[in-house]
Amino acid sequence: MEKTTKEKYTIAIIEDEVVMSKPLAEALEEAGFEVIKASDGKAGLYMVLKEEPDLILLDIVMPNMDGMTMMNMLRKSGEFGKHVPIILLTNLNVDDKAISDVAKYEPAYYLVKSEYTLDEVVAKVRNCLKELPSGQ
Repeated sequence: MEKTTKEKYTIAIIEDEVVMSKPLAEALEEAGFEVIKASDGKAGLYMVLKEEPDLILLDIVMPNMDGMTMMNMLRKSGEFGKHVPIILLTNLNVDDKAISDVAKYEPAYYLVKSEYTLDEVVAKVRNCLKELPSGQ
């Protein structure tokens, strides 16, 4: 079922750095999205399982539970968790293990924070939402 023009897509931002999460949330809200936030993987996992957002922006390095562990637990949690798109945001260098982990948990994408502007992240979110199969 597609969202109507009156409904907003909900984007979850799970990011421990306020200097990253605040401007990202503002950019997404200005683009017309509803935003929910958590500052660590454990709180983020609880939040997304409860709220079931349309897409998750997930930092990898965080306190309490890192993003890869959270994504692994989410993908094993049920139908919502298996299919919600995730964009991993990190400052880490991309290595083969990270790429294979992301590929294993499709739909998932990987962005290095320093290589993307806020507008480019918003555009990536829009593109990911367009790729959702109908019925989600």
